[in-house]
Amino acid sequence: MVAGSEANRRLLERVAEIYKWLDLQVCSGGDIAGTCKSCGDCCDFEGFDHRLFITPPELMYLAANLDSGTVKPMLSGRCPYNVDGKCTIYEYRFSACRIFCCNGDADFQSGLSEAILEKLKSICLEFQIPYRYADLAAGLNSLAGV
Repeated sequence: MVAGSEANRRLLERVAEIYKWLDLQVCSGGDIAGTCKSCGDCCDFEGFDHRLFITPPELMYLAANLDSGTVKPMLSGRCPYNVDGKCTIYEYRFSACRIFCCNGDADFQSGLSEAILEKLKSICLEFQIPYRYADLAAGLNSLAGV
């Protein structure tokens, strides 16, 4: 975690700003961004046959915004925050969750992913946090102490 509460507050604000920018990009993408059916299938990584990657600032943002303050481990191929097909951390979900849509255009998603990674890397540099692009399970499990 970033030392000092003021630095931590600024880091969390920066992530929130990036997520707001990203949400605007997805909304303005129209049909090319895809339309989420809120089915939760993409949260079943094994069943959907894909992986989700996250960065340290995103994990820090999630942990800071959880009511319990405790990150859930990922003990199966399904995101632990998907309960009964619904995202329980929707407001604080990771950038890849915001970008990916089952029926979205892969090139559009790839472009947004690259832009977001640059922004998240800049946060790591600014706040002197080691940049790691980690699989969701590895990131959650590390923070949860599993």
